[in-house]
Amino acid sequence: MRVPMSWLKAMIDLPEGTATSDVAALITEHTAAVERVEVVGGEVSGPVVVGRVVSAEPQPQKNGKTIMWCRVDVGAGLNAEGHPKNADGAEAGRGIVCGAHNFGVGDLVVVALPGAELPGGFAISARKTYGHMSDGMICASDELGTGVDHTGIIVLPESLEGRPLEPGQDAREILGIPEDVLEIDVTPDIGYCMSIRGIAREVAQVMGLHFSDPYREPPVGPVEGPVEVRIDDPACSQFVALPVTGLDPHATTPAYIADRITRAGMRPINLAVDVTNYVMIESGQPLHAYDQEKVSGTIVVRKAADGEHLVTLDDTDRTLDPDDLLITDDSGPIGLAGVMGGAATEMTGESTSIILEGAHFEGTTVARAYRRHRLGSEASRRFERGVDPICAHSAVVRAAELLKLHGGATIGAPTIVGEVPAMPQCHISSDLPGRILGIPVTREKVIEILSASRVDVTALGDTLSLVPPTWRPDLVDPYDYVEEIGRKLGFDQIEPAEPPVTAGTGLTEAQRGRRAALGAVAGAGFVEVISLPFIGDADLDAMGLPDDDDRRRTVALANPLDDTHGYLRTSLLPGLFQAVTRNLSRSQDDLALFECGTVFLSTGSARAPRPSVEHRPSDEDLDAISAALPDQPRMLAGVLTGNWRPQRWDGPGRHVEWTHAVMLATEAAAAVGLRLERRPEHRAPWHPGRCAGLLVDGRLIGYAGELHPQVCRAAGLPARSCAVELDLDALLAAAPRTGEIPQLSTFPVAKEDVALVVDESVPAQAVRQALVAGGGPLLESVELFDVYTGSQVGEGRKSLAFNLRLRALDRTLTDADAAGARDAAVAEAARQFGAELRS
Repeated sequence: MRVPMSWLKAMIDLPEGTATSDVAALITEHTAAVERVEVVGGEVSGPVVVGRVVSAEPQPQKNGKTIMWCRVDVGAGLNAEGHPKNADGAEAGRGIVCGAHNFGVGDLVVVALPGAELPGGFAISARKTYGHMSDGMICASDELGTGVDHTGIIVLPESLEGRPLEPGQDAREILGIPEDVLEIDVTPDIGYCMSIRGIAREVAQVMGLHFSDPYREPPVGPVEGPVEVRIDDPACSQFVALPVTGLDPHATTPAYIADRITRAGMRPINLAVDVTNYVMIESGQPLHAYDQEKVSGTIVVRKAADGEHLVTLDDTDRTLDPDDLLITDDSGPIGLAGVMGGAATEMTGESTSIILEGAHFEGTTVARAYRRHRLGSEASRRFERGVDPICAHSAVVRAAELLKLHGGATIGAPTIVGEVPAMPQCHISSDLPGRILGIPVTREKVIEILSASRVDVTALGDTLSLVPPTWRPDLVDPYDYVEEIGRKLGFDQIEPAEPPVTAGTGLTEAQRGRRAALGAVAGAGFVEVISLPFIGDADLDAMGLPDDDDRRRTVALANPLDDTHGYLRTSLLPGLFQAVTRNLSRSQDDLALFECGTVFLSTGSARAPRPSVEHRPSDEDLDAISAALPDQPRMLAGVLTGNWRPQRWDGPGRHVEWTHAVMLATEAAAAVGLRLERRPEHRAPWHPGRCAGLLVDGRLIGYAGELHPQVCRAAGLPARSCAVELDLDALLAAAPRTGEIPQLSTFPVAKEDVALVVDESVPAQAVRQALVAGGGPLLESVELFDVYTGSQVGEGRKSLAFNLRLRALDRTLTDADAAGARDAAVAEAARQFGAELRS
């Protein structure tokens, strides 16, 4: 919200000598943060004066442009021939070349004389141009930094506030520059501050000044008028239509209105539009003007029907949603309520009869509509935050009076449909603010502050009955009033205090497990990254996923950041691929990145219901919402490229390979007391034959290996990049709990080595599992330490050597105990796979 100080001072009488910085500090301390103070016209220096055009001769140029060769009186007066003269009476030479044509002889203009300096360090001097010595410059608003218009130069009125303007006067005083403009970050809960009226009220209350509300009047009930209006939806509580006829379409916007709305951040267009914008900024009540000749029949406020369309003022044909609130007439939709009007009833430069609309629309309905159609506007942002419902009629009347004053219009009789809704009543204990804020706040002070905020306070002993003013929809529950009191006391009065530490059980098992797993992965040499949780069809295609892959069960976003990433992610790998390519573009080739986060897999259920916020949702609503939510497992994934160990003087380098991807998973599992099993798998995006399935207690929880070459090319990854992705929630669910840690034996271990010959097609992991199954409770661990193929074991055969560690909890094992466990393990391998002991 941009607040010109001259506009603020017009609504409250600031004490003489009050600095802008003091006002900014007060607003920041008690209401909202003033982000900066802009000085409009602050860069203008030197002689910038009022000049009267004495002559203006058009002169065509060779480049096709026609310049105006002007003689301008800048305060020395005129001689007998009517030409400007110097102080000694001789004819002056204030000739100025100007490229604009929106002025004529006799007009008052703004002239920057030699020695002046304009914004951007542009120094003015006499210089020869277009065959003439131009002794200054006639200025446009953008050249002075007071606006953005460069279509013509500034033409001043003959008088200002009853005082005639004379050549030679300092033009900066007339233009109101330099002027301070406050840029205020208005938070969503104080929408009433999206107006000069709201900010002025806050400053007046804090400084103890009188504030006379120009828009405050008693609620006006239904009034029948010449414009027929009907409300068919409760999202509109009141609609005011006021006809204004006989408007001069060529009437210009007064300078003070144009300057104020420009400095408030809006562009002047024409008198009717500028007046509605002026009143909106001043009061906070958005208005809209319809060309009365283009409105047919009854104006109806209703929701959209299926298949309806509306061409809005930006000439876009929009397909309407049944939740959109519309303004319609007999021809159909003529406006999207609270957002933007329709092109069919748009005012033009020839419109003389208009209908001014002032209405109160439900904020959530307007917010959903402008987000749905991506049509954010000054009006919709105000309705979203809450508009004073009592202000619709007075704002329309104020706009009509300005059109009458400056455009010669005639004001008709208003039509008012609907009533101002009642404000909610709340009861609080008078000591609640002090208890919550942590500072002493007496009952009398609470009443004083709330009364100054125009809250209707009724004291019932220690209980206060409160009804907020109509412009404060944010005051609903007791703690809203506590916040209001805290703001008015000043944030600097509230001492920061740490909350007391309460007894608790500390981290949960899942939290401890996640920290342990992620810490182990980082300790193994991987670097954690965080990516955006959005993907698109191109990401899924790059991974080579088949059509029936569960990772294509996407959840579409209603309002994506861009059209290429319209889904919530179903895998962490696309985000990691993007992180890799970003690092590769910066010559970071040796990468071991990992990420932990949730993925979202659609359940295919119906859309979740939208329960009312006025009461607790029913159990059926909660069940339906839960059923509509996607599956959201927490995953752990990593991608590796380049070298795991760089080549150095003390040894050769080592390129990343599938074992490093598997290592990420095994380190995470070991950190939570688990051992992963592996088996060959075939799953995109991994290379067939180079992909390992990761299992815990026989359940498949993830995959690791080398990425498919086509995936590497599609994703922009180096050849033979490796990746891993596993279900971290499933891993932690299988981890032993604190009370389940097995007892450790204090007796010595017995070691047995066995070499088993099996068919070459038999996986080593399967043989290991057979040894575990046959070894019994004495078998502590089984590790593969050698694989041999060759003539000694025969063609198509291989020898697998395992180290068996055996131990008992209650005794030292004898040789016979160890041999018996070893033989039982070998026997099970022989039974399952025909394994033979290698001689």
